Amino acid sequence: MVAMRRTVLLMAVLLACGLAAYAQDNAIQAAKPMAKDADPSFEVAVIKVSAPNDQSDGFHINGRHISIENQTVVSMICFAYAINDSQIVSAPKWFAEQHWDIDGVPDVEGEPNVNQYQRMVEKLLATRFGVKMHHDKRELSGYTLMIAKAGPKLAKSKSDPDAGMDENGWGQGSQRYMAFTNSNMSDLTLCLQVAAGKPIINATNIEGRYDFTLHWTPNEARATEPNAAPGLFTAIQEELGLKLEATRGPTDVLVIDAATQPTQN
Repeated sequence: MVAMRRTVLLMAVLLACGLAAYAQDNAIQAAKPMAKDADPSFEVAVIKVSAPNDQSDGFHINGRHISIENQTVVSMICFAYAINDSQIVSAPKWFAEQHWDIDGVPDVEGEPNVNQYQRMVEKLLATRFGVKMHHDKRELSGYTLMIAKAGPKLAKSKSDPDAGMDENGWGQGSQRYMAFTNSNMSDLTLCLQVAAGKPIINATNIEGRYDFTLHWTPNEARATEPNAAPGLFTAIQEELGLKLEATRGPTDVLVIDAATQPTQN
């Protein structure tokens, strides 16, 4: 069994954009957490075009050191705003074609949490990439996450509610396994958005944080994978007591109004 990198929230957003995953390097001791009410920006951010043959990628944080490897503006927007790439409208071609490396530190002491990291990337997109956008609605296909007929199969988390969620994922062949700790339905919705490849609306009305696992095999691999786990939709019902229903309707999107490729430094 090959272990994936440890992930902390937004795995869905990252993988949906073809990323490795937001990760912390376990070999480096975490810095003191940033104040919860802090609204950090990048104090220093070095931006360079990624090397053509660079195979590494991801959003990383080691204490106060922030690095973004081999990412497009599309993937950075997906990360910053927790959306699917189908929800980005009127983007120039270079948004999806040009890859960037970014290295820097926040202007506030301490290690940022995921929401603070998102906020840093959001500000960077505006200041260094000149991204201007507005919210709108578009008719898009997607899914709604609901409670299945038998009811939810979720165990209340025993973790500190302020600790944030944790998620670990593994793969064996084409099969996928994800273990969620201290996670709420919004966290799950984001992760399911990856596998489904479409926007998902959380309509469970389930509050609180839970510990649970999800084991499935992508449909395209089930015919050739021996002893395959069930497909995603079946696994969600059998293992979590939830279900995904296909929908189509007005969906929040971000319309790109302007952007400029940054000067490298």
